[in-house]
Amino acid sequence: MAVKIRLMRIGAKHQPSYRVVVADSKAPRGGRYLEALGHYNPRTEPSTIQIDETKARSWLDQGARPSDAARVLLVKTGILPRWEAGRSGGA
Repeated sequence: MAVKIRLMRIGAKHQPSYRVVVADSKAPRGGRYLEALGHYNPRTEPSTIQIDETKARSWLDQGARPSDAARVLLVKTGILPRWEAGRSGGA
């Protein structure tokens, strides 16, 4: 089963907000997910990004691949660069 870290749209019409989730790559965008890692609200100024770093790093260690949008959020929060540095430093 290929696992992805991606965004799941929630919120009312014209008021998007997103959950950062880990899901099977074949599951639909609003479908079932394995675990919620955090949330992202682009409507606030500045945007609100809250992601649980320990959960995200755990899923990355297990081979989960972030989508393009999720990768941007992980880089903005600093989780992905720290994870990559830890991987290359330990090898």
